Amino acid sequence: EEEDAELLAEIEQDCRKLSGSVDSMEILSLFSGEHDSSDAIVVIHPGAGGTESTDWSSMLYEMYCRWATAEEYKLQELDRLPGEEAGIKSVTFSVQGHHAYGKLKAEIGVHRLVRISPFDAQKRRHTSFASVFVYADIEEDINIDIKTDDLKVDTYRASGAGGQHVNTTDSAVRITHLESGIVVTIQDEKSQHKNRAKAMTILRARLLDVERQKQDAERGDARRSQIGGGDRSAKMRTYNFTQDRITDQRIKKSIHGIESFLDGAIDEMIDALSEADEAEKLVTAEF
Repeated sequence: EEEDAELLAEIEQDCRKLSGSVDSMEILSLFSGEHDSSDAIVVIHPGAGGTESTDWSSMLYEMYCRWATAEEYKLQELDRLPGEEAGIKSVTFSVQGHHAYGKLKAEIGVHRLVRISPFDAQKRRHTSFASVFVYADIEEDINIDIKTDDLKVDTYRASGAGGQHVNTTDSAVRITHLESGIVVTIQDEKSQHKNRAKAMTILRARLLDVERQKQDAERGDARRSQIGGGDRSAKMRTYNFTQDRITDQRIKKSIHGIESFLDGAIDEMIDALSEADEAEKLVTAEF
């Protein structure tokens, strides 16, 4: 009887492991887009709201850092501009790992925060906004014609962390694409040449993303703009501290436990969005 009990316990443990593996494979099978297996480049900008929004942008950045650590992805900060009083005015970072872009692309859009402001002496409720942009890091596959005459390249001394050499030489690079108005700044490396190469990689990815949005609009591809691609001006998720709830407006899904969510536990929402996106693909395919 003891041997049977031990054998049964081993079988139950193996079944749980197998079930977990199957669940993981099912989720990964949802990331079947053209570049879903690629690394990701993420940019966060605060919206209206002053210090409230720069602080909110910093909170989102920390959320993605913790999530990437839990996923065993490599996160590399490429550029960061601190806020005047708190938080960040902008941050650009890469997330390197299998299906990083496939998982993060649903984060594109406007993230809205509702909370009692820690910066308000009267403890009033404030609403803050931050925009998240995600691009596939696919330099080898990008076929974008960028003319030298369309580029304005500025170099300057990097600010923030990086050591004495970074802060005392003109290693930081800002590239402006005059035709589109896209601006990319990188100050991660000590080498101006390396920073310029990274900036060009991001510029190509952003220009390719703009081109895809145009093609989707011409095709009337509402599905992609709803979840997979993201409307850059759309409020897609609300984080409500007063109700301890996160709600994604695109799929009408709410999750309680905002502290845990901001601590990086965002997989439940990512998986739900991926499942909804796959369901919409199937419906579209039927027609």
